[in-house]
Amino acid sequence: MATTAPAARDLTRERSRRRAARRNLRSALLFLSPWIVGFSVFTAWPLLYSVYLSLTDYDVIRNPRFVGLDNYAQLAEDAKVLQSLGNTAFYTLVQIPLYIAVALALALLLNRAGRRAGLFRTLFFLPKMTPPVAVGILFLLLFNGQNGLINSALRVVGIDGPAWTTDPAWIKPGLILMSLWTVGSSVLILLAALQNVPVELYESARLDGAGFWRQSWSVTLPLISPALFFIVVVNTIAGLQTFDEAYTAFFGAGNGTYSNDAALFYVIYLFQQAFEFLHMGYASAMAWLLFALILVVTGIQLLVSRRLVYYEGGQR
Repeated sequence: MATTAPAARDLTRERSRRRAARRNLRSALLFLSPWIVGFSVFTAWPLLYSVYLSLTDYDVIRNPRFVGLDNYAQLAEDAKVLQSLGNTAFYTLVQIPLYIAVALALALLLNRAGRRAGLFRTLFFLPKMTPPVAVGILFLLLFNGQNGLINSALRVVGIDGPAWTTDPAWIKPGLILMSLWTVGSSVLILLAALQNVPVELYESARLDGAGFWRQSWSVTLPLISPALFFIVVVNTIAGLQTFDEAYTAFFGAGNGTYSNDAALFYVIYLFQQAFEFLHMGYASAMAWLLFALILVVTGIQLLVSRRLVYYEGGQR
C-alpha cells in the first residue's frame, strides 16, 4: 500500500499535466485561428493552386486544360523572358551595392550627429512612406529629359543630362537612382547596428594607431555585418521582384508612346502575361521560376555569409 499511493499520485499528476497541455493547445489554436484561416485561404491555397495552374493552359474564361511541363519548356524559348531576366539582374546587381553604400554613408553621418540625429532619422524615413505609384510618377517628373529637375540641375553646372525616360541606355540607371529615394529604412537599421558597436573597441584601435579607415574596416564593418547581410538579402529579394515604380512610369496608361523594353522587368512581364494576355498558366510557371531563382540566390548568399558575416561569440 505504501508504494501504491505515490504511484497513484504520480499518475494523477501526469493526467493533470496532459489535460492542462490539451487546454493550452486548444487555447493557442483558438487565438491563432484567425491567422490560420487567413493564411490557409489567402496564402497556402493560392500557392498550391498556382502549382496546378502552371501545368495547365488557363485563360480565366475556359476551364484549365492540363498541358504538363509545356509552360516551363516555353519559358526557355521566350525571348522576352530572357530579356526581362537580364533587365532584372542588371538592376539588382547595380542597385544593391549603390543602395548599401548610400545607406551606410548616411548612417555613419547620423551616428556622429549625436542628439541631433533624431530629426534626421525622421526626415530620412519619411520618403519610405511614399506610395510606390507616387514614386513612379515622381520619377517621370524628376528625370524628364527636357525640363526635369535632375537635368535642370545638371545644366546649371554645364552638363547636358541624358534622356532618362526615353533612352534605353539610361532607363535602368535612372530607376536605380530613383530607388535611393527609399533608402531611409536601411539607414535606420544600420544606425542601430552602429550604435551597438562597443566604444571600447574604437578606443583600443586608436591606441594601436588605427585611423578612421582602418577602424571602419577592422571594427565597424565586422560588427555591423549581420545588419548589412540582412539588408543585402531583403533588398536582393525586393530587387528581383521590382514592379510598382517601373510599371507606373513606363507601362501605365498613356506610357505607350515610346519603346519601354529597357524597363521590362521580370515581374512586369509576368503581370502582363497574367492580366493583360490572360495566360494564367504561363504566368504561374513564370512565378515558380522566379521563386526558384530567389531561393537559389538566397541560398548562395547564406553560404557566403558563413565566411563574411561576424556574429557574437567570434564565429563567422
